[in-house]
Amino acid sequence: MLSPQKAQDCQLIPPDLELTDGKKIDATKMSRFIQINELRMVTEYNPVTAIGLFNSTVQTHLLLFTDKTSQEHMERVHRYREAAELFRGKILFVLVDSNVKGNERVMSFFNLKKSQLPALAIFHTPDEEQDVLPLGEVTVERVQDFCNGFLERKQKVNPSPEEKTEL
Repeated sequence: MLSPQKAQDCQLIPPDLELTDGKKIDATKMSRFIQINELRMVTEYNPVTAIGLFNSTVQTHLLLFTDKTSQEHMERVHRYREAAELFRGKILFVLVDSNVKGNERVMSFFNLKKSQLPALAIFHTPDEEQDVLPLGEVTVERVQDFCNGFLERKQKVNPSPEEKTEL
């Protein structure tokens, strides 16, 4: 068994779960850590995964609508996965194959047509706020900018309690 310090050094335990007295772990933080890390970096949307996505504690979802038969598909997914690493625990990254008949309903929810793909759609589950970005090319920078812009707008509308100043 690894000592707490060795586990920390090996990055098995993230800094926010640091063991303060060597015996206690914050149950809330541990639960969140497990929930976040049990998800794949990018989850393919289908009827089975849809249930888990909607029940996730991560409330912002980024969907990449793409054609899996496209020659660029593997490279798109690779870049999308790279961007997903930057937002682990903040945004769920979901891959939606535009060729699956059942996914047409998801595309129509975001008012997307196949001619607009590939595209990103970001969705905040509590208030159903969303934004869509048709893409010519999927790059880590474009995905990152799109996500950061959405998160910043959400932060301005709903500042966290510690950011509010009392009068």
